[in-house]
Amino acid sequence: MDPFDSNSTDRANLPRNMIENSMFEEEPDVVDLAKDSTAFPSFPALDPDEVVYEPRSSRLLVRGLGENDMDEDEEDCESSARLLGMSFMNRSSAHRSSSSPYTRQAPPRSCSRPSARTMVVCVLFLVIVASMTMVLYFLPGCTFTKTGCRKVNKTTPFEPVYPISTNGEPFPWAQFRLPQSIHPLSYDLTLNPDLNSMTFTGKTVINMIVLHNTKRIVLHSANLNITKATFKLGDGKASEVTVLEYKPRQQIAVKFSEDLKAGQHCVLTLDYFANLSHTYDGFYNSSYTDKDGNKRVLAATQFEPLSARKAFPCFDEPAFKATFLIKISRKPSYMTLSNMPKASTTTLPNGLLEDKFEKTSVNMSTYLVAFIVANFTPIEKNVSEILVSVYSVPEKKEHTDYALETASKLLEFYNKFFEIVYPLKKLDLVAIPDFLAGAMENWGLITFRETSLLVGKQSSPLEKQVVASVIAHELAHQWFGNLVTMSWWNDLWLNEGFATYMQYMSLQTVLPQLDIGNLFLAVRFRALDKDALNSSHAVSTEVNTPEQVEEMFDSVSYEKGASILLMLNASLPGDQQFRKGIIEYLKQFNGSNTDTDDLWNSLTQVEVSAQHQNVSEMMSSWTSQKGFPLVTVSRKGDQVTLTQEHFLLTSDNATHTSSLWNIPVTYVNDSCSLAPECRQVFTLRTKSGTLKVPESVKWLKLNYKNTGFYIVHYGDDGWTALKEALSNNVNVLTSEDRASLIHNIFALSRLGRVSFRLVLNLLNYMSNETETSPVTEALLQLNRICQLLDKRQEQDLVSRMKEYIQHHFESLMHNQTWGEEESVSKQELRSAVLETACGLNDENCIERAKALFKQYVNSSGTVRIPGDLQKVVFTVAAQSNEDWSTLLTMYGNVTYDAEKRKMLQGLASTQHARSIVWILKAGLKGDIIPTQELPLVIDSVCDGFAGYLIAWDFIQNNWDQLIEKFPVGSFAIQRIIKSVTSQFSTQAHLDQVHGFFSSLKERGSQMRSVQEALETIKLNQRWMERNLPTLRKWL
Repeated sequence: MDPFDSNSTDRANLPRNMIENSMFEEEPDVVDLAKDSTAFPSFPALDPDEVVYEPRSSRLLVRGLGENDMDEDEEDCESSARLLGMSFMNRSSAHRSSSSPYTRQAPPRSCSRPSARTMVVCVLFLVIVASMTMVLYFLPGCTFTKTGCRKVNKTTPFEPVYPISTNGEPFPWAQFRLPQSIHPLSYDLTLNPDLNSMTFTGKTVINMIVLHNTKRIVLHSANLNITKATFKLGDGKASEVTVLEYKPRQQIAVKFSEDLKAGQHCVLTLDYFANLSHTYDGFYNSSYTDKDGNKRVLAATQFEPLSARKAFPCFDEPAFKATFLIKISRKPSYMTLSNMPKASTTTLPNGLLEDKFEKTSVNMSTYLVAFIVANFTPIEKNVSEILVSVYSVPEKKEHTDYALETASKLLEFYNKFFEIVYPLKKLDLVAIPDFLAGAMENWGLITFRETSLLVGKQSSPLEKQVVASVIAHELAHQWFGNLVTMSWWNDLWLNEGFATYMQYMSLQTVLPQLDIGNLFLAVRFRALDKDALNSSHAVSTEVNTPEQVEEMFDSVSYEKGASILLMLNASLPGDQQFRKGIIEYLKQFNGSNTDTDDLWNSLTQVEVSAQHQNVSEMMSSWTSQKGFPLVTVSRKGDQVTLTQEHFLLTSDNATHTSSLWNIPVTYVNDSCSLAPECRQVFTLRTKSGTLKVPESVKWLKLNYKNTGFYIVHYGDDGWTALKEALSNNVNVLTSEDRASLIHNIFALSRLGRVSFRLVLNLLNYMSNETETSPVTEALLQLNRICQLLDKRQEQDLVSRMKEYIQHHFESLMHNQTWGEEESVSKQELRSAVLETACGLNDENCIERAKALFKQYVNSSGTVRIPGDLQKVVFTVAAQSNEDWSTLLTMYGNVTYDAEKRKMLQGLASTQHARSIVWILKAGLKGDIIPTQELPLVIDSVCDGFAGYLIAWDFIQNNWDQLIEKFPVGSFAIQRIIKSVTSQFSTQAHLDQVHGFFSSLKERGSQMRSVQEALETIKLNQRWMERNLPTLRKWL
């Protein structure tokens, strides 16, 4: 939900700042200062934008005044305002009509001696009045004007609260969100980058329409030096105007002496210059080394979420859609790309060429605009009259074929599936050497990390799966996100949850050989893990700061969003209803902005079954509250009672609510458990519900194939029955259901509902398990516990835990092959099993890995290590100082990016302290190891015993440099924080982490990921306290 309700055009006429004052129990008299002209000067009518953005809160009840945001250091001023408010209300009695029942009666002429009691009351009253007068006298002045209350300041008592522009003038806007008075219609952008000086000049012409009468235009600009600004109203003459800038909110404004009238058209033209960004957002510079060893530079863009404003002044919010016409100058040795096909090229007087691109045929949000200046090489193909091209640096052109083939297939699939043809003439996929995100869905010009787009001809199916997944995700965005866009970042999941769901769904159809189902199941488990924390957030949640916008790009928006869509699809009757609903949604809101309710309403409109529940009613419980339910099963004879509660790992300081979800509970039993036809559905809408099963049923398994976003507790008897069933026949349940049981029982152990002994009892069946999902989930959970014990220096327990893992997975470890393997599922299994085996120092594993590395080195890289084994081989090699140096040399020479990345993970896994320090510093510096890989380096370092404390010191000492390179709240920062803190489990480390992040203030202390880190450490601490005695006895 939009916290500012800023996207509705049909507004109530009453101002939103008619707020109740919580100081009064009875409704106080209201003074309309805008009307009460006898006591106060008249005020101009409120701009509609000031009405729209005022959130409800306890503020002074004074109608007709504009208000500004107040931060904590302005609370004294607000208190003063409250007191003065009482004063205003008292004064207003002088202006009441004589008919008022409160009119004071004339006193009688005779007077009597007052009683002692009356005298005491009068004295007390006089004392109170005197006190109030002194308080009001000594409080800082608070002038009630449209510009707001003045702020306390020791040196300059009358410093205004409202923003001050860089030139010292009042800035005419005080909100994070832009006003809605003006809407852009089109942008004409001219950009002149200089890749020698790493600067650029620009000219932006914005055609706009006035929606409400207003005396200001407010838009975004960041780090741009505006040299000239002109404004033209309608057919009038352009005149120069002054541009005000308020840097803390990255806003600029133009003020006018007279109203711009609703319905008028106007043009703002801005000339400016700026530096190319040296981070990974805005219009930034990048470089790579070509085959001859020469450094080549280029410039590219990354605007999502808030960085278009760093390349050109604009209305940088998703709902301000417009068309774009882009012109870029370049040297003849370079080429340029943008969202649309090139229309023409002209030679400029200075010898440069200017490429002009066609005007966008669609209205776009600013974050989807993109342009590149580089010397890339394309391969291309026509698909349904759309030119699909894949661009890379010339040296890597041979690695682009698979991406072109995959993108072409997926484009055809989406065109048919959505029944809306991709609306642009071309679709470019571009591999950028320096790129922080995995990819970005810019309309018609999708940008990628090289590792997310390029695969060699000999690449493993697992590497192809990674590339196909990213392409499928970004192509899905061309409909979900680009064609229909969320109104504000609070509903980011409408973009990312849908694209994530569609990437898995599409690949299951288009490229079934990639066996994407195991990956989708694993990411759903991880989304449950994160959403079980009290620091999690609702899928659709309030977003009011740049840091909060950045933090929305997390597993809740992506994987939980995808998970609840899967659950919804699985619960709807027929296999086409979900598809019909999203087609309806896309067609109804084509080119528009939406919120979550719009999606649910579209899905409800195509409801085919009268008996089936309202989709909006069902799904709002999954998007409007954080977390998910724990469903507990209890059985008596033929009656099964299901009870739901919030699955919340941390109860300390948690907001206790009577959370209820509308849960489509699916279940199978021992008489029929594998085929989809076996699945039965029970909708649990209340705290508990009862269903009947035949008394002959021995066991129930809920959440068939884990398509629902909830965890199930079967009680002691239920778990025992399932354990016995698996011990007798491992294939009595699907592999997804077996993995689901493993994930759920570990989660319940973390919650404290089951003992760790019960967890290990269930895992006894694992010696017969051969399928990928159950094995990888069990190994992930056991390795996590091993690492916690290791970092806590419980070496005896670590040894016994390793013995336990080796004993249960020994046959799997020794049965793995080391040659090429075509099955993706078997590659996933093999890499997980062998990484664990070598991590446990299994002799056979270590010997095979060393032998493969030796062959690889002696052949100068011509003898290929299978892609799924590269990480384990390079990790083993990096434990030897000599091989670590060899691996570092090879890292510098290898050109294939997926292989290079696995080498980097191997290098970062070293247990040699000096090498760890070197690789962390090299990642921060960015010359040998690209800074974009630093989060991966830190993650790999923290896995080892030697590195995790070094990494923790490193981020404390280099925090300011880190947040220069990666924005506060960004996914990179989230990952770094999680990596360095998630294995702490002691009070000493909890105090350190709390102390460090508390000291950061606005440099990161308020991040959700910090709260998550602190909560995780407490949970680790609690788990250790509960389970260490049991582990010592049992192991």
